Amino acid sequence: MPSDRSLQSPVRRVVGLFYACLTLGGPVSTAWSDDARPNIVFIMADDLGYGHVGCYGQSEIQTPNIDRLAAEGMRFTNYYAGSTVCAPSRCVLMTGLHTGHCYIRGNSEQHLRPGDSTIAEMLKQARYATGQFGKWGLGGENTAGLPTMQGFDEFYGYLDQSHAHNYFPTFLIDGRERVNLNNVVPDEGEFGEGLATERNEYSHDLIFAEAVQFILDHQEQPFFLYLSFTIPHANNEAGDQGMEIPSYGAYADRDWPDPQKGLAAMISRLDSDVGQILDLLKALEMDERTIVFFTSDNGPHREGGTDPEFFDSNGELRGIKRDLYEGGIRVPMIVRWPGHIEAGSTTDHIAYHGDFFATATELAGARSLPGLDSISFAPILLGTGEQVEHEYLYWEFLEGAPKQAVRHGDWKAIRFFGEQPRVEVYNLADDPSEANDLSASMPDVAASLTEMMDAAHLPAGNWPSAIDEALD
Repeated sequence: MPSDRSLQSPVRRVVGLFYACLTLGGPVSTAWSDDARPNIVFIMADDLGYGHVGCYGQSEIQTPNIDRLAAEGMRFTNYYAGSTVCAPSRCVLMTGLHTGHCYIRGNSEQHLRPGDSTIAEMLKQARYATGQFGKWGLGGENTAGLPTMQGFDEFYGYLDQSHAHNYFPTFLIDGRERVNLNNVVPDEGEFGEGLATERNEYSHDLIFAEAVQFILDHQEQPFFLYLSFTIPHANNEAGDQGMEIPSYGAYADRDWPDPQKGLAAMISRLDSDVGQILDLLKALEMDERTIVFFTSDNGPHREGGTDPEFFDSNGELRGIKRDLYEGGIRVPMIVRWPGHIEAGSTTDHIAYHGDFFATATELAGARSLPGLDSISFAPILLGTGEQVEHEYLYWEFLEGAPKQAVRHGDWKAIRFFGEQPRVEVYNLADDPSEANDLSASMPDVAASLTEMMDAAHLPAGNWPSAIDEALD
């Protein structure tokens, strides 16, 4: 049976409050101290590719609200995820450490430890209300890795990434407790994964409603909202029908395969929710004191029956999720803060998820930490001061045959281990699609970039791999 909470219909409750606010002739109370620190809203899609939205070149899938976000803010063209898969990318975001230094370096049952520090903890110490809604992936039930043990006051969604595959689960997590949903999953897995046969409550909508409620509840103090949608990830347990959504909407009559209709409908549903967040902030007169970030955790997938080439999901970039080519790690990043960030601006500054830690602490006037792989890009956003650049960005991927990558200015190298060990080198300024490997003609560059990869990797006892063996 569904819990009392699920019977309250969070979607109806929140939408009712929102429209009541508008109908009564103005916003609900926005009494807030003269503290000028911004609210911080970080929206992260799941498996959204560089080419999936209109402002990055998409023509078939309609994303007017994300495009509006870019028209009113700044669009990054050289922004990278923390990893090419879910959990390590989120670990980089939360800890400000790249995958050569952070604890969680692959999708697994690893959990953040009590001594790990997160951006949520730093913002909470600075008197921010902190809430995360959606997919966590950094700690399971009854572990130190729970969001509410890692700096978040509130959490609602999925702890486990496999559970997050299922858009019609039998439960979600509220804080530290399971809340039952009115769905039926006959062969439910250990973590709640599976394929529902009775579909009554769509998790995405419930999660979004709780995030909106968090904004309504915390108008009178600075807040950090981490909204980590599961859309447009596939339900891997559903095979070719894994793009689970209640309706194909505007794409129902398109002459497309069903998985592509589902993918497009998911992205447009995500876009609609971004628009509702922007509208709510405006209605509450919070626009000019709220900075909104929008991005993805990694590149597009080939799961749930989808074909990433159908919508040109990675644009001109090579590779998809699980690759360290650009298509697997370069992602959209749009940042909007009316009155502070130039509307319609674009930057080619090279940044990645790990930089959010330093950026958010600077904007919030919060304490940062020494020894991070994080550089604030607030100077780029605000047009003030000198922007410090990374010497290089680094990634490693430890599932299957391990591989590493490094970007140093326009140069990019990828090192493959396993049966065919090699280093590939590309000049991204001349060759953004990574079509021409220059390793043979530029051996000095290959050697220099390899030294950077050697220096960036620190062995992690929980991730013994061929990288450690090769570097011993």
